[in-house]
Parts: sequence; C-alpha cells; structure tokens
Amino acid sequence: MTKRFNDDWKPQTRLVHGGTLRSSFGETSEALYLTQGFVYETAEAAEARFKGEDPGFIYSRYANPTVDMFESRMGALEEAEDARATASGMAAVAAALLCSVKAGDHVVAARALFGSCRWIVETLMPRYGIETTLVDGTRMEAWEEAVRKNTKLFFLESPTNPTLEICDIASIAKLADSIGARLVVDNVFATPLLQKPLELGAHVVVYSATKHIDGQGRCLGGVVLSDKEWIDENLHDYFRHTGPSLSPFNAWTLLKGLETLPMRVRQQMESAAHVADYLADHPKVERVIYPGRPDHPQADLVKRQMKGGSTLVCLDIKGGKQGAFAFSNALEIIRISNNLGDAKSLITHPATTTHKNLSEEARLEAGIQQGTLRLSLGLEDTEDLLKDIEQALATV
Repeated sequence: MTKRFNDDWKPQTRLVHGGTLRSSFGETSEALYLTQGFVYETAEAAEARFKGEDPGFIYSRYANPTVDMFESRMGALEEAEDARATASGMAAVAAALLCSVKAGDHVVAARALFGSCRWIVETLMPRYGIETTLVDGTRMEAWEEAVRKNTKLFFLESPTNPTLEICDIASIAKLADSIGARLVVDNVFATPLLQKPLELGAHVVVYSATKHIDGQGRCLGGVVLSDKEWIDENLHDYFRHTGPSLSPFNAWTLLKGLETLPMRVRQQMESAAHVADYLADHPKVERVIYPGRPDHPQADLVKRQMKGGSTLVCLDIKGGKQGAFAFSNALEIIRISNNLGDAKSLITHPATTTHKNLSEEARLEAGIQQGTLRLSLGLEDTEDLLKDIEQALATV
C-alpha cells in the first residue's frame, strides 16, 4: 500500500481523493487495470523488481494499481500504516487470524460471532493444533480468566452479529498488550466512520467490504489493516502465496462506494434510530436492541467507543419463528436477504440463515432466539419504511 493523501484531510475528503493514482492520461475517475501481469523493459529490470529494488508491480495476485488505490484509501480512512485487500470479508478474517498464530498457540474469541467466523475459531483452527476458547465478550473478567501462558490472539466483533452487543475494545486491547498478544477486531457493523479499533488500541482490523463499503449489493471484497511491520512479517507471504487477492474490477467498484459512504451511513443510521424507537413501543415486539438507544445494555460504552449507533436493528417478534416469518413475508419494501449495509433495506432470520450451523445452545448463548430478526436499514424514505413495518406487524 502506497500512502497518497494529505494528513490534514478530513475523513470525507480522504474517501474521495485518498490513494488516487493517475496514469499519464490524467483521468478523473480511478483507472481500472484489468491485467494479470506487467512487462519490464529489460531482464535486469525484472530482476530488480523481484528483488524489491524497484517498487513497481509484478503480478496482480501480489498487487495491482487499482487494488493498491483501494488499500491506500482504506488506510487513509483508518489511519493504518498498511493494508491488504482480499476477495471477500471471510478471506480477510481467515488471513488475519491464521497469520497471527501457529500450532500450539491459544486464541480467545468472543462467542458472539458471525457463523463463518465462529467456524474458523471452533472448527478450523483446532485442526491445525491451535487451541481456542470462546467467552462472553461483554465481560472483561471472562477475557482475563481465559488467558493462558500460550495465549497469542484475541478476536471479536463489535457490535456483534446479530444481537449488537458491544465489547470494550480499549480494555481488551490493554489486556492483550499486557500478555504480548494481539487483538483482531471485525469492525464491519460499525463501519470505519462510527468506530476506529486501531485508535482504541486494537492491533488488526478487518472488514467485509461487501457490506457498507460497497453498499449497493454489487460485489464481494474484504480488507485487513494493521501496522506495516505485522503485515510485512505475518501477512505478506501468506497473501502472496495463497492468493486471496481482490479482483481489480471489484476494487474499482469499492473505490466508488467509498466516495458516498458517509452520506449513506448517516441516512441509514437515522432511519435505524427511528425504526428502533417505533419497534420498542410496539406490542408485537418482545425486544429491540439498538446501540443508539439509552436502554441498550451497554449504552455508556457505546457513547465512549462509537460516534453513532448503527445502521442495523435487532428485534424479537412475538410468536417465535412463526411470528418472525409472518412479519418478514409481509414486508413489501424491506426485502429478505442475508446481506447488510446495502442501499436497500434487508431483513434476515439468523437462526435459519447466517447462524443456522450453530447448535441451539450456542445460538441461545449468543442471544439468538427463534423470533430474532436482523434488520439492516437502507436509503429508502424513513416514513415509507415505518409504514411497511407497521402493515407487516399487523399480520403477526
């Protein structure tokens, strides 16, 4: 990743101009470099490139000009020293976790994780001799009690998927520092606009760029951000030789998404706050969880750690699965989909979709009941969304 931005620029300016690399044609929009390889004037030039003496590009699996612009822009937003873009959010999570540990090491993770993230921790890592422990991520004493002599990594989501629990990133990062471990934070629900884990002391942050960063349901992508030393010593070779690289076309699409990220997140967050307030007072709704409300279990931590609530709302419909399905099926504007952070409002039933592979006990531990729904607010008019929710609740 090459730094190409002014340190004085505010986030919105960085999201429009950060990382831009122009060709000799001086194009306004970022160029799309659809190429696998690059040519060299001489054999000596190729040798110098492979030795690292010439900083140019070698092969698009390693690095690509369009992908480099996306990495640089994300680094400018996060104020991270370096970044690597990946083909998906899960590719980013897998890379960040697997590059941080080896056989014989111990990982402590919050148990409230996206289903695929939990599979990596619970199923994949132990196959390679990595010990793992899942804890209640909201309790600092749980993290402290789980520490062993060989603990090398902490991993968490905050807010969590789908119940929007908040983990105390700064305190967990201090604990990691005290034992020589690293903290990896999946920050996809907060977006880099509402929460900056690296500023709070985390060592590595990952995103599914498929969500808010693209924000329009177009493509997959992910990114891992950290200090340059960790990426050079841990991620670089893994990335180069296993090939989880991001497509240049997807990188170009994500660059376009970053330009409008602040406006989209602001509107989505405003709608989410209104919808959460409406649902909290409705007799057919058992529970509403929204980080921007004063009744959130960790409202004080939200105020300290985040710059806003969320674009998502978690709710429990009365009547369990039958009530949740009836409500979802009756919606006309809000569509059923397991994606989130989209321009379109989307709803999903975690127990039968994103978290279906967890045992019933594990789902209940994570706060996922049969009536639980995850609602991602889009860019539609808030009043239209409220009317849609009202008519759908009438069918329950």
